[in-house]
Amino acid sequence: MASTCESDPIDDVVCTTQAFAGLQVKVSLQNGNLPNPSGVTVIARDDNYSETLKEIGIVHTDFVGAYERKGTYIITVSKNGYKTYTSNSIVVKADRCHVSTEQINVVLQPE
Repeated sequence: MASTCESDPIDDVVCTTQAFAGLQVKVSLQNGNLPNPSGVTVIARDDNYSETLKEIGIVHTDFVGAYERKGTYIITVSKNGYKTYTSNSIVVKADRCHVSTEQINVVLQPE
């Protein structure tokens, strides 16, 4: 993976080359069950930018994306048989090296 930032010799700031996700979305169903990830779509939008978040983890209920990309996002989560969830604005901030991951939990409601 390419370096996400460089060291600053003036302030002795040393950044890692690891890329951090700006967004992490945990999805569950109203009945408490974990959804089948193959049926869940999580999309993050920031103005003209749009990204489908990728599933991670053993139980596949976490979706991540917007790697090293600060911005103001609207998250949409959809699954057949459930109402589409749309978030309020989520602001992802960054320091000199990396973004700070914003985590949200989404509980999908049956249609």
